Amino acid sequence: MNPSLTLATFATVTALLSGPAVHAQATADAAFVRTVNAFVDGWHDDAAHTRPAYFDKIAPNGVYIGTDKSEIWTRDQFKAWARPFWERGKAWSFTAQKRNVYHSPDRTYVWFDEQLTTQMGTCQASGVLRNTGSGFLVEHYQLSLAVPNALNAGFAKAIAQYEANPKPAP
Repeated sequence: MNPSLTLATFATVTALLSGPAVHAQATADAAFVRTVNAFVDGWHDDAAHTRPAYFDKIAPNGVYIGTDKSEIWTRDQFKAWARPFWERGKAWSFTAQKRNVYHSPDRTYVWFDEQLTTQMGTCQASGVLRNTGSGFLVEHYQLSLAVPNALNAGFAKAIAQYEANPKPAP
């Protein structure tokens, strides 16, 4: 028997048999990523329209890290900080420019990074979601300003000057 022919036959049969499974997995992954994107987009939309569901989508022990170094909150701390925005009926508006989504093999955990159009300009964020089986909960979210590297020195100097002259507490 010709070893080259046997190897070629094996490779062809393997490809034919695994092709549908690989395609089904890719299709399932694409559908799952669409579900994740819809959840995160909806979460951002809840904030833009000050819907209470925004905070319901954060796990009770979930953490939200804002752009200021003092902004590290649990869900309930974040909700208390944001209360004035909700009372006014106007909070923040984040729209994804792009997002990368990754997940554990069992899809229990999802992590993502995104670039956002915001009232502050372009921001970047990363998050961790937990799949509860009936939806997702935000376990961790970190927002940051996207500062071009060429401007970092100026920003660092401005921050150092600001921090050297503490403002009195209101």
